[in-house]
Amino acid sequence: MGGVSAAPPSPNDTGSRRSVAAALLLGALGACVVLLGSGRVWARGTAAVGGGTVPLTADGGDVTGLPAALAVVGLAALVAVFAVRGRGRQLVAALLALSGLGAALAALLAGDGRRALDEQAARTAADSAAHVATAAQTAWPYATAAGAALILAAGLLALRFGGAWPAMGGRYERGGGPQAARPPAADPDRPEDLWKALDRGEDPTR
Repeated sequence: MGGVSAAPPSPNDTGSRRSVAAALLLGALGACVVLLGSGRVWARGTAAVGGGTVPLTADGGDVTGLPAALAVVGLAALVAVFAVRGRGRQLVAALLALSGLGAALAALLAGDGRRALDEQAARTAADSAAHVATAAQTAWPYATAAGAALILAAGLLALRFGGAWPAMGGRYERGGGPQAARPPAADPDRPEDLWKALDRGEDPTR
């Protein structure tokens, strides 16, 4: 006997699942790269102290804390995009994209680290007028910006395809309330069931 074969998934369902997976992967990976990169050395330099030179380093947090903060915002938006529907989802997706864009710009614009190195030179020399003599940038600001670009891509995917994505709490109806379980029918041979039906405002004789 031939069984009834299940209908193949529609192209729209397949595309929706792929876009969800891509957005989750890009957003999570991008946030991890940004958070990792923000803790690495972004700039190295030397300062003249007491007739000699002292090596200085500045990590991403010393240079700017904005990329790491925006990565955390992006992670929160990535989760929240599945908790809302309609226009709310579009707004959260826009926040996700803007978080990635802002983190990328912050990493690129503040990546040279000279100001952070100057502050370290002033503290090391105990002289507010001290400055870093030489400075060199590492590759970590660019890696951080690349991670932020992945967050931006996740936000753009959410903006483009998010309307077809599923939402959390599928057991809730469109009206926002949980689907109420239908109470069992009253048994006419059980007086307690009849009284419970009357308490609920039902007609036990139906």
